[in-house]
Amino acid sequence: MKISIMGVAFDNVTMAQALERARALIQAPGASYCVTPNSEIVYEAMHDESLLELLNAADLVLPDGAGVVMASKILKTPLKEKVAGVDFAANLIAYMAEKDLSLYLLGAKPGIAELAAEKMKEKNPALRIAGIQDGYFKDEAAVIEKINAAAPDVLFVCLGAPKQEHFMRAHQKELNVRLMAGLGGSLDSFAGTVKRAPKWMIRMNLEWFYRLLKQPSRFVRMLRLPKFLFAVIRSKGKGGK
Repeated sequence: MKISIMGVAFDNVTMAQALERARALIQAPGASYCVTPNSEIVYEAMHDESLLELLNAADLVLPDGAGVVMASKILKTPLKEKVAGVDFAANLIAYMAEKDLSLYLLGAKPGIAELAAEKMKEKNPALRIAGIQDGYFKDEAAVIEKINAAAPDVLFVCLGAPKQEHFMRAHQKELNVRLMAGLGGSLDSFAGTVKRAPKWMIRMNLEWFYRLLKQPSRFVRMLRLPKFLFAVIRSKGKGGK
């Protein structure tokens, strides 16, 4: 079931259901892609039709952020729960290790993906890393060739929005993978170079505040959250979604 939040059609799933859907996509022919929009990305999509199309064309659209879930409640079409991209990825990695599936890491600064791979394998020793490529590349054709040569089951695309969504959609028919997931800065989180909020803050939907405290330079970006919620409230007043 899809629920529209300001034009973005989210899958109304729990974490367990999202993983079940991902497993089905891995088994299906062709390359599917998953996106994880938070309120910042939805706000951008409200002003960028090409990004909106990229998000809605995805095979799996997960609500990554308390702001999106809050908006769904304001609109009286509540999503089941927040499905954070980094947590979805961690659960998917555990499944891949169990089923002997391979993973390719694309994105982040040089050296970050290698460190992330080490940390992933510490927790899941059976995980197969098919290949690694940082996000600082200019020749997309060469990157596609590298990924296809490695033939991974799953590709984590961590280039930030909207670059990662453009990449997945543009090369969907070329890539020899089963599932792509756009995961923003998740590789930094896996590598440990960016710390996540304490669990109690995550439970209270305050992870955004923790990130702001750690990275004050994010303040301007964070202003999109109140702008987004104001737009949602205004839309609700007009009877929209």
